[in-house]
Amino acid sequence: MVAFVRLVPRAAKGWSVHRVTGASMVPALRDGDFVLVRRARPGRIRPGDVVVARHPARAGELLIIKRAARREGAGWWLLSDNEFVTSDSREFGAVPEDSVLARAVLRLRDPARIARIPKKR
Repeated sequence: MVAFVRLVPRAAKGWSVHRVTGASMVPALRDGDFVLVRRARPGRIRPGDVVVARHPARAGELLIIKRAARREGAGWWLLSDNEFVTSDSREFGAVPEDSVLARAVLRLRDPARIARIPKKR
């Protein structure tokens, strides 16, 4: 599972920083990384984007970070980059579009390692 802790107040209109916990997005994101995310606008998510979404089974309590693989009906098929972690759409199915909250823009580890999140190969 991957969860986040909000660090930046809502004053940064549409932007926030979250801390990654867990190994589901290794190698792109590691436990302890921070990600800068921008609120998702309808139609702006593309396959390959890393997104923050509400967990379908625990929507009120858990946010997840996954890679948007493809559109699936009225939602998104979200996958972990770490093939050994299956807590993703293979387990819970497509995530409704309105549960996809934000798109990750930057990975923040330490000042020397700020970088764009790599595309999956």
